Amino acid sequence: MNYTATQVWIIILVLGAGTFAIRFSFLGLFGRTNLPPWALRLLRYTPVAVLPGLVAPLILWPAANAGAPEPARLTAALVTVTLGVATRNVLAAMFGGGVTLYAMLYFLG
Repeated sequence: MNYTATQVWIIILVLGAGTFAIRFSFLGLFGRTNLPPWALRLLRYTPVAVLPGLVAPLILWPAANAGAPEPARLTAALVTVTLGVATRNVLAAMFGGGVTLYAMLYFLG
């Protein structure tokens, strides 16, 4: 579908206004007030909930492999999770997963 320059700018402006409205509704309206303890407790888990949603598609449907799961990425993910749980060290888990990924890609071709 081809869009004219005017349509593209309208789409950009509408999406920008929508993004601003979403962020302002939380930060602008509630930014100066104290949130209740239950809300603060729930917000603490936001990064933990978002990260798997960002990483899982890269592991299960990698673009580098035309969307098919492959042993190298699955093994690296398993090593990363195992190291993270065992050591409670994010950097060790990331480094171990990265080394595993590159080693598996090297050995499996």
